[in-house]
Amino acid sequence: MGDSFDLDLAASTIQSNSGDVHMLVKLLVQQLTDVLGDRMRVERAGGRLKKSDQIKAVEIDLGDDVFAAQISGSNVQCTIGHSSGGIRIRSNKVDMDEWLKRLLAALQIEAAHSDVARRALENIVIGGEAQ
Repeated sequence: MGDSFDLDLAASTIQSNSGDVHMLVKLLVQQLTDVLGDRMRVERAGGRLKKSDQIKAVEIDLGDDVFAAQISGSNVQCTIGHSSGGIRIRSNKVDMDEWLKRLLAALQIEAAHSDVARRALENIVIGGEAQ
């Protein structure tokens, strides 16, 4: 993953490889669980006693940004919040394309310092299982 990494192409590839928003978010969660640990929070469908593998919401902390996606049916509402000194100073609604591109950009920065993050990012973009 060098400087030639094309975020637009990567986002398009990811979206075309996943049939719907549920599969896209599920793929991201599967690939990033080990990399992000407690920096990623996932809310699943179902009640207290019966959890589903369907994801209702995901929130990812990367650097000073918080990437949040709420899924309702076939709709997804994405926001990116920015913090400074631990205090959220703004939160912007964005479309799925923008959310995905900015998430991949933040992951690319992390991948420069972490082999695990680099492999996860490669798996997200080219497919495959995280190692």
